[in-house]
Amino acid sequence: MDEAPLTRFHVKLTVFSSGGPFIDGYALSIIGIALITMQPALQLSATEIGLLGAASLIGIFVGGGLFGWVTDKVGRHKMYIIDLLALALFSVLCGVSTDVWQVIACRFMLGVAIGADYPIATSLLAEFLPRRYRGRLLGATFVVWAIGAAAAYLVGYLFRDFGPDAWRILLATPAVFAIITLLFRLGTPESARWLLSRGRVDEARAVVKKVYGEQYEVEDLGEPSDASTPRATFASVFRGEYLKRTLFVAIFWTAQVIPMFAVYTFAPDLLASFGMTGDANLYGGSLIISLFFVVGGIPGLLVVDRIGRRKLMIYSFALATAVLIIPALIPGVGAWPLFIALTLFAFASGSANFLQIVYPNELFPTEVRATAVGIGTAFSRIGSATSTYLMPLAILHFGAAGSLAIGGIVSLVGLIATFVLAPETANRSLTDTATNRVVAGSGG
Repeated sequence: MDEAPLTRFHVKLTVFSSGGPFIDGYALSIIGIALITMQPALQLSATEIGLLGAASLIGIFVGGGLFGWVTDKVGRHKMYIIDLLALALFSVLCGVSTDVWQVIACRFMLGVAIGADYPIATSLLAEFLPRRYRGRLLGATFVVWAIGAAAAYLVGYLFRDFGPDAWRILLATPAVFAIITLLFRLGTPESARWLLSRGRVDEARAVVKKVYGEQYEVEDLGEPSDASTPRATFASVFRGEYLKRTLFVAIFWTAQVIPMFAVYTFAPDLLASFGMTGDANLYGGSLIISLFFVVGGIPGLLVVDRIGRRKLMIYSFALATAVLIIPALIPGVGAWPLFIALTLFAFASGSANFLQIVYPNELFPTEVRATAVGIGTAFSRIGSATSTYLMPLAILHFGAAGSLAIGGIVSLVGLIATFVLAPETANRSLTDTATNRVVAGSGG
């Protein structure tokens, strides 16, 4: 099945699975814009602002860690639908909240639903894609994250003159995208690999015939079918070779998202700390930065299957480290060098942040694939939630350049971890990459 041609089904499934990352990028970025009108309307303190920024990230920690495991137990398809209903519900509740703590609670639950979608949608997609296209199409779903974030700044700009309650409209808008995505996802089949891992061979065969054609059989999936073959369990991801992979995923994912979420959530505040003022700078500058995340993803997707996952991530972390640390070394650095540094960071980050989706799906077997993606999601959000909560304080105490330098140090940790721990999984079957037959430290 890894050699099967790319079909219309694969393209449609990629588009439908992209809805979750789009909503994630949109919902996590819209809070930074909503705060412009929410802060004076609700008289928010610095602590409350930090909690509003971190609430969804803490929810993603819970949602990813819990519902990855649930998805491996009950199946991808059911969860593929349920989590979108939750996304729509809690977005609407955010918009009708009357107190800041209600908004924080709803944003937390929204994050739980977002966190659940990572292991659900990406494991389902990975288990259907041929190996030659897996890196590009899985990665494309996450590049859509940046498109969602850019859309948030555009919507925020359009609603900027809607008065003191504009924040209510902004926080409710993710529900629109959740309902649209839900309608598209209806009718998606269950993963044949997951069905086979649960011993439901006849159902798996029916899915294979429907998706790939009558000439294919379940044996073509390359999944172990012998009941005596040892199966991975939840504990497996914390033992032996899988423990090393779990650590790698947790470290590199965390190192990518700490500076990325801090920039997305507080882009207007960062630009203001540079000395940039006015709608054109705060909204327009934030939009430009978010677009560079998108632009950076294009060359990354084009080369990820050619040069490999490991080299691409090394290049990305190295560039991000340099552009975030260098401004801190320039005395009296001005607004425009800092702004350029942020745009270059966005390009560097965008070129490889989609590997957060690709790597964990390739490194673990079907029976714990969603669990592993969920664990990676959860660990990464510990750091990103902390950094988002502390970002307003970092700007206050360390200034703009100092805040960027902290992100550069985090990127350096990711660079070192990639050199030491990263295996190469490009152009290999899921069965091979999920066993010990991966090439550790290989450039592809």
